[in-house]
Amino acid sequence: MKKLNGFDWIVAVLVIIGGLNWGLVGLFQFDLVASIFGDMSALSRVVYSLVGLAALIMIFLVPKMKKE
Repeated sequence: MKKLNGFDWIVAVLVIIGGLNWGLVGLFQFDLVASIFGDMSALSRVVYSLVGLAALIMIFLVPKMKKE
């Protein structure tokens, strides 16, 4: 398995944060990002955008993580 660098870890953490937030929304109708940063405030939109971008990057990161 290829060792992950710092950027890869940041991407993975952002995807995990996004997944946990969606889990909270689905199970409890509670949006943690909106409750911390405000409902669709500029900062919450930045967080949502970074999580989405991290998910796109993860598409290319997953093949790097498989065994060589």
